[in-house]
Amino acid sequence: MNLPHDFEQAMTAYLGKDEYALLADALSDSAPTSIRINPEKRGMGEMEARTETEPVPWCADGFYLSERPSFTFDPLFHAGCYYVQEASSMFLAHVLKHYVTEPITALDLCVAPGGKSTLALSHLPQGSLLVANEVVRQRANILAENIIKWGNPNCIVTNNYAEDFGTFSGMFDLIICDAPCSGEGMFRKDPDSIGEWSLANVDTCWRRQRDIVQDIWHTLKAGGLFIYSTCTYNPLEDEENVQWIANTLGADVLSCHPLPEWGLAEKNPHFFPHCIKGEGFFISVLRKKTDHEPLTTEAGRRRKEKDCKQRKTSSKTPAELNGWLSDAQDFTIMETQETFTAFPTAHIDVLKQAKSTLRVIHAGIELAIMKGKNLQPCHSLTMSNHLSPEAFPRVEVDENQAIAYLRTEALQLPADTPRGYVLITYQGHPLGFAKNIGNRANNLYPAEWRIRKTKN
Repeated sequence: MNLPHDFEQAMTAYLGKDEYALLADALSDSAPTSIRINPEKRGMGEMEARTETEPVPWCADGFYLSERPSFTFDPLFHAGCYYVQEASSMFLAHVLKHYVTEPITALDLCVAPGGKSTLALSHLPQGSLLVANEVVRQRANILAENIIKWGNPNCIVTNNYAEDFGTFSGMFDLIICDAPCSGEGMFRKDPDSIGEWSLANVDTCWRRQRDIVQDIWHTLKAGGLFIYSTCTYNPLEDEENVQWIANTLGADVLSCHPLPEWGLAEKNPHFFPHCIKGEGFFISVLRKKTDHEPLTTEAGRRRKEKDCKQRKTSSKTPAELNGWLSDAQDFTIMETQETFTAFPTAHIDVLKQAKSTLRVIHAGIELAIMKGKNLQPCHSLTMSNHLSPEAFPRVEVDENQAIAYLRTEALQLPADTPRGYVLITYQGHPLGFAKNIGNRANNLYPAEWRIRKTKN
């Protein structure tokens, strides 16, 4: 691998000549492939049988694969049964398990494509809310797609800059900031990042990272947690920025509590590919200084839930929608531009505030859209972990039929399939809706999500 001369000099000075040589050798090897299982959907199906797996040490849902399959042509990938994520960044699961034990309101600030957000949705305590934000509109749409496939409705996806959260002072118990960086840790996985690297870009990055943190800091509650991470090695963007946050904004740097066999520092651990099985990664946990309670208390959560009990679903809501959710009593159903959305009632105030000040791309579960005088169920409902098993007839398909469906091709359903909306499933996992009109079935899989690649 032809690494930039300035990078070699900087890392040799940082690591020492011998250790840098080990890093350079590791960057010449193939990058490992790892996935994280969706605990609400569980299952790798045929891929698990074809590929040997090895656990990721710091994430119970993470697994290394012995080879990289074609994820595009695995229907379970499209069903949201797992997420393809770099193993080092899964360390966030270990941090959350150690520090977050009660339901909280969290912000994932720099998100797309959604690896850390889907991880947080799986590992935050039940009843938590996550606001997942991405500043680039196209990437925000990709984020929303991955959040929808994951199936957890306790999420609001936004498309904003950090400074747009001006009215959210003291809102969040936890902020995850995977700051945009120079990308040194991605050299092996993404060779294009090598050509984009320069000392000037490093200088731009560490300054921009400080601006982002400073713009969002007021939204973190006193005593709240701030998790700062990058996929780069240099101390300007990593340790020095953490020290700046601690000194300038007022925070204590906490231990990440790695196990001794992982070979990681307790505070500000670096993940180097010559030391661990993964790509370059840096993470730090800070607590905002305060004399107040650090996180949302159980008593506070109960008061919030009590306040929400008085809210009722609009009388205009079609009664049949309630039968589509397995636990409709926990949701408020809202109508916007002929689209009905279910959102967790306990967090409805946060959604209202977000809609009044931010660009909300997705929230909760999109249930249905009015088509003339009729309701058409939305794909978000298909992917939801709260879809009632009895809501729609199901048609199980094999792998070839599933791929055809995911290409939005025409379907030939069994002769005894009931007319109307039916759920297409693969290995028991919903893929999407079709409308059986008798002589044919309309494929309702989202056209913008369809498989476009040709299978070799």
